[in-house]
Amino acid sequence: MAIFDIRVRCALRLTSTATAVAARAESWRTEPARFRINMGKPDSLDRMVQMLIVIAALFALLNGSFMLWDPYGWYQALPTVKFTGPANQHFIRDIGIAYLTCAILLGYAARYPAGRWMAALAGGLWMSAHGALHIWEVITGVCAQDVFWKDAAGTVGAPMLVWIGLFILFARQRIAPAGIPKCLMLRVVDQLSPGESQYFHEIAKAPGHAFEKLQNFMPASTHRYDAPADVFHMARIGATLVEDCGPCAVTAALSAASDRVSRDLVNAALAGNLPNGDLKTAFDFGQSIASHSSDAGAHGDYIESKYGRSVRLELAMTAAMVRAYPAMKRGLGLTKSCSTAKLRI
Repeated sequence: MAIFDIRVRCALRLTSTATAVAARAESWRTEPARFRINMGKPDSLDRMVQMLIVIAALFALLNGSFMLWDPYGWYQALPTVKFTGPANQHFIRDIGIAYLTCAILLGYAARYPAGRWMAALAGGLWMSAHGALHIWEVITGVCAQDVFWKDAAGTVGAPMLVWIGLFILFARQRIAPAGIPKCLMLRVVDQLSPGESQYFHEIAKAPGHAFEKLQNFMPASTHRYDAPADVFHMARIGATLVEDCGPCAVTAALSAASDRVSRDLVNAALAGNLPNGDLKTAFDFGQSIASHSSDAGAHGDYIESKYGRSVRLELAMTAAMVRAYPAMKRGLGLTKSCSTAKLRI
């Protein structure tokens, strides 16, 4: 009777896993662009975001330096400032320091906005509050409208550039997960992996800021700069299939499709039916890394000779790190059997 009960439980588990995998794949087929993952080198919109943040940073740097170096000169150079009261050297320098702090934060964020978006947010926060104060003053009649519009380019325009840049990043889902509020992050994970995100919730409840540390780790497994998308994802899928034959493998496949890799190619990788060539070598490279095979060296040498050392590094990096997710699920006892469903997206 006990053996029969165990068999029933295993069968139910297999059926449940197969149903979840099939449902997830079908939802992504019908809504292919709902959660699009952007990888690779920065594109024109990414560069535009950088320029917006750089312009705001330069304004904050120049204005703050002027205020700190020559407060009375700054007071005389801006005719609208006189309407706010007499010059106070100490207060002008205080505000100059605030501008310089914003400039440092924005300059740091401009180098890598997707990963340093919180620095851009922090850098634009004081400038935004300052601009909001000017808006409040003109609404309440403290400041005349003509004075407000003369100052608007600096008080409102500069922080607006930062917010436009951040909006573009969020709209394109081009941001690192670190810093995203836990509740929002969990909602996204639940939508991406319905029924298979329990381990994320367990990590979120763990003490010692475990979830925040995981958020900082996550971008490392998707780092791609020089590697072609198809080569990169073949290595990623290959490594995932060694660790998992169900939901995590589907997640890796769907991320490849979101990165504009052919679905036919992705499905061939899931089925292990890739033809001989560079893509098959990349797939085997990922699998050999995940399975600790001695073939990893030969596959890696070929990829390096064909694409360069940086591409080998990116493939090795994703193959090594993408394994963390199915391994975590297995360690928590949340993956007990493989799906019997044919993996396909």
